[in-house]
Amino acid sequence: MSKEILIIDDSPSVRRMVAMTLQQEGYEVTQCEDGAEGLDTAKAKRFDMVITDQNMPNMTGIEFIQAYRNDPSSSGVPIIFLSTESEGDLKSQAKAAGALGWVMKPFEQAKLLAVVKKVVG
Repeated sequence: MSKEILIIDDSPSVRRMVAMTLQQEGYEVTQCEDGAEGLDTAKAKRFDMVITDQNMPNMTGIEFIQAYRNDPSSSGVPIIFLSTESEGDLKSQAKAAGALGWVMKPFEQAKLLAVVKKVVG
């Protein structure tokens, strides 16, 4: 059975690029355009990993992580931050909220795949 990954990003082009990168390696992908939609989706179905952006309408990536981690069903689901933000304080906030790692945008496909494979196989 292939691993299922939830992508949350308000940029359609970024979602498409991440989805294409992962699908080419056999991962199943679900896409959401903001943190609120992502939270509803993540609570309705268990994913093997979540990849989220920070700056989005309705709910930021940090707000998503905090809300999702308050749900017991999120236990054990790794969250990777994919963002243009490189501020150390924001990285600390993301980690404190429950993010496992950070990938900078624009990302190299090979680097993103390496992170995903290391975390979920």
